[in-house]
Amino acid sequence: MWISVVIPALNEEEPIAEVVREVIATGTPREVIVVDNASTDQTAERARNEGARVVSAPRGYGRACAAGVAAISPESDLIVFLDGDGSDVPRFIPALVEPIMSGTHDFVIGSRTRGKREPGSMNSQQVFAGHLAGFLIRILYGFRYTDMSPFRAIRRDSFAQLGMREETYGWNLEMQMKAARAGLRILEVPVDHRRRKGGESKVSGTLRGTFVASFRILATFLKIAFFGP
Repeated sequence: MWISVVIPALNEEEPIAEVVREVIATGTPREVIVVDNASTDQTAERARNEGARVVSAPRGYGRACAAGVAAISPESDLIVFLDGDGSDVPRFIPALVEPIMSGTHDFVIGSRTRGKREPGSMNSQQVFAGHLAGFLIRILYGFRYTDMSPFRAIRRDSFAQLGMREETYGWNLEMQMKAARAGLRILEVPVDHRRRKGGESKVSGTLRGTFVASFRILATFLKIAFFGP
């Protein structure tokens, strides 16, 4: 099975080289695509030097993920997403892709709240938001998530069914809601989580970032839950 790894990255010049090396060291992917999300530093160059294919996208987390998907090889069967800040632990990639490769599941998400978290790697608001979203999704669609982790794997043909539209911070929630609504075979697996290894969080690093992300996530939930696709 051909596996593609997509890593959105915005100003991650400090951690990105190590992230790419760790992903390749798993021996899992056939290709690693780093999406330079309008960085103003050396993110793209450092990723390229480690063997990643680099593509560009306008700023916006969802735009970066969509650009990564658009760039994967036609032979690709399975897509893995993880962040470029070093907080996700690539050695868990095999745990995410195995249930899909074995044919038992279509979408596997790495739950940080069920794994071992390095102190300071997640704030209380992130943990609460993941559980709250999971509770509400269960009411709507019957599957309860425990996290909105960016670390996830999905069959390419299953992803194509979802009709993803969100361009910013609501991308992860949109995927989880639409996957549950579509009746995909979903699994959560515990994954470890680390403090970011460089740069500044675009979500929890500033008050403005936290507010904007929270607004986009809430808007995404309401749009999908009550206004269709």
